Amino acid sequence: MNELLKKSATEQRKALLNKEISAVELVNATFDRINEVENKVKTFNSLTKDTALKTAKEVDEKIAKGEELPLLAGIPLVLKDNMNLVGSKTTASSKILENFVSPYNATITEKLLNNLVPIVAKANLDEFAMGSSNENSAFSEVHNPWNLNKVPGGSSGGSAASVAACEATLSLGSDTGGSIRLPASFCGIVGMKPTYGRVSRYGLIAFASSLDQIGPFARTVEDAATLLQVISGYDPKDSTSLNVPVEDYTKSLNNDIKGKKIGVIKELMAEGVTDDVKKAIDLAIDTYKQLGAEIVEVSLPTLKYSIGIYYILATAECSSNLARFDGVRYGYRCEGADCLLDMYTKTRAEGFGPEVKRRIMLGTYALSSGYYDAYYKKAQQMRRLVKEDFDRVFEKVDALISPTCPDTAFDLGARAENPLAMYLTDIATISANLAGIPGISIPAGFDKDGMPIGLQILTPQMKEADLFNFSYKFEQANDFYKQVANL
Repeated sequence: MNELLKKSATEQRKALLNKEISAVELVNATFDRINEVENKVKTFNSLTKDTALKTAKEVDEKIAKGEELPLLAGIPLVLKDNMNLVGSKTTASSKILENFVSPYNATITEKLLNNLVPIVAKANLDEFAMGSSNENSAFSEVHNPWNLNKVPGGSSGGSAASVAACEATLSLGSDTGGSIRLPASFCGIVGMKPTYGRVSRYGLIAFASSLDQIGPFARTVEDAATLLQVISGYDPKDSTSLNVPVEDYTKSLNNDIKGKKIGVIKELMAEGVTDDVKKAIDLAIDTYKQLGAEIVEVSLPTLKYSIGIYYILATAECSSNLARFDGVRYGYRCEGADCLLDMYTKTRAEGFGPEVKRRIMLGTYALSSGYYDAYYKKAQQMRRLVKEDFDRVFEKVDALISPTCPDTAFDLGARAENPLAMYLTDIATISANLAGIPGISIPAGFDKDGMPIGLQILTPQMKEADLFNFSYKFEQANDFYKQVANL
């Protein structure tokens, strides 16, 4: 492997500016790596080599002319395959969109292209971003680069695995209940979910619109902070987009945290957390104490209800959002239908996978007459209590820490027949989406089998700068982020 592919985006940028390598050479080296390992990890649904090389050539022309380079110019990046890139397939890893070609760019895609970021591929995912293991794709299951018999986490498993396998330097995922942070934990990289509304969702295929948020994957906290800066900002095309200034998050890195209060979430350190994960969190607590932070235990009593709240609200929104996939205007259409209703029914039965059908049925039930008040309305009321729990705790502490997941990556197929066990994988991550707060998973060690462990850090809404600072201080005090999967 080209050693430069193991480097951070910051290091690759220096190599480009020093003319040690050209952007075209870096992109070509990335595709050489993809050709070497892609048949093992199955991270991509499609490659976008022509688009990437066109962008790389523009970068090299700017360097040759001595012009200033935008942030992350020339750094290879992967898009999750539920984000639009004009002229490329955007499938959401579903048969129903298997041949759908994007007619327009997502807002985040426009921002990347304006910053001359080469987009090298569209990453595999759980179908319509519904899953925790990336085994629900209609095309192939993704394998964890640290152990090919393990899951990479979901739903953004392809995006995370591509960075962990050095098939790209950066990637983007979407996080509805932990779909960035969980794969980051399982794959030993940095994965971050911003405040709801911080990043435009225009051009993202919706799963649950009040929960979805696009965020970065990277090998270092600094790279993740830079990528978030590039994709953030108000967008009039997204009614939920926040009209607030975009910060330079890298300026806040390495600020002193002496005297800062960090809360350890009691409910997420209880039964079910493996010994190896608990040791890693204890190490994180010790690290922060050595850095001068004050550690306190905090309680979030409503957290135990978060799984139930989430799987009512998310499935209800999924049921509504996926009603548009009916075989009429675009996407897959069944053959041999007798009438319009028959065409709707057969198209959706043949086009959607089992997990998507399960969630559509759950959500339709929760929204149905006679059950709306008992389920959907009650879940919305409970969601408010979760948010108030976080507000109360953040009056006392500056940040919260917990395991990203109670355990490490599990074997492929191990939870495929047990949806409840699969859903419980997200127990630590879901509440941040319900509250709309930013969260991150950073490498925090390895279990006895050499599989990565993630540390989750949460901060109040719009406190991404603090989130990155707490993350960076831990990262620099340890060297877990420097270790790369031996693939």
